[in-house]
Amino acid sequence: MSKIITVEFTLEPADNQRLSSLCGPFDDNIKQLERRLGVEINHRSNNFSVVGKPHTAEAATNIIKDLYVDTAPVRNNIPDIEPDQIHLAIKESGVLEQTTESSIPYGKEIHIKTKKGVIKPRTPNQAQYIANMVTHDITFGIGPAGTGKTYLAVAAAVDALERQEIRRILLTRPAVEAGEKLGFLPGDLSQKVDPYLRPLYDALFEMLGFERVEKLIERNVIEVAPLAYMRGRTLNDAFIILDESQNTTVEQMKMFLTRIGFNSCAVITGDVTQIDLPRGARSGLRHAIEVLSDVDEISFNFFQADDVVRHPVVARIVQAYETWESEDQKQRKLAEQRRRAEQDAKEAALVAVAAAAKVESEKSN
Repeated sequence: MSKIITVEFTLEPADNQRLSSLCGPFDDNIKQLERRLGVEINHRSNNFSVVGKPHTAEAATNIIKDLYVDTAPVRNNIPDIEPDQIHLAIKESGVLEQTTESSIPYGKEIHIKTKKGVIKPRTPNQAQYIANMVTHDITFGIGPAGTGKTYLAVAAAVDALERQEIRRILLTRPAVEAGEKLGFLPGDLSQKVDPYLRPLYDALFEMLGFERVEKLIERNVIEVAPLAYMRGRTLNDAFIILDESQNTTVEQMKMFLTRIGFNSCAVITGDVTQIDLPRGARSGLRHAIEVLSDVDEISFNFFQADDVVRHPVVARIVQAYETWESEDQKQRKLAEQRRRAEQDAKEAALVAVAAAAKVESEKSN
């Protein structure tokens, strides 16, 4: 188990207005530091304590001290500390580059009591997935059905909401079957999209209960929005889940990823083996894996048949399909190689015939 330390310090000079600017409304700035660095920050007046792993606790301490310096009055006005300053301070500290991804940060393990008990990861990949959702702004969960991609993403969102780290949860999913053209379907916006978001609703009902989920939806704390309707929005203080992302186009995926605002995080789940897009359309998930694999603060988690936690036969079904697809891919590759070899042989024969004809023509002349 990693060593945990407590760093205590005092900010001078004591000034309630400067402290208010530092912490932000409802301690939002402090909560952002806690979420991003995986530490626990407590304060009373100008006395602070930071609990966490040595390098993250020390980094959080230095960031708080530096930001407090930035609250010094300018022409008798105390500047506000904005969310983007927190983001830049964390980035410049380099602490995220030192954070190992092999363990869940201190105090951030997801333990949520539901009607079925406490939610915990069941496989190493699931544990890593949870750790990455805590430490990264954008997390991709990619793998077959039944591996817990969506369920754990909803659990992480509920956990963040209960901890008051975010103010709302936004759920979205491409409605491929309706071609994203929902206007002709009966009902209001929520009713049009509900059938496509049923797996997300089921997870929410299990964790929070039907009545509470309904109340949170009424208050827009939990929001349901079709992917096509997110264009032009900037989502701050939110936990955003994009489910079935393999059915997004490249343009839709780019649009979604650029909606993320300050103190927000996004989880994108999908299965690249179950793409329902029209023939010729490229999957936004496949494209994102290629383009974003080296981008900081984005994590990719790949699940396998061993991670399936549904009925045991589901794991065997997934394994059987994976084996078949692997063999099918080999056969396709061999067929393509044979086709190219035959094509090369035909071209070589044509060249030989042309050369022979040229020689005969020269002899006759």
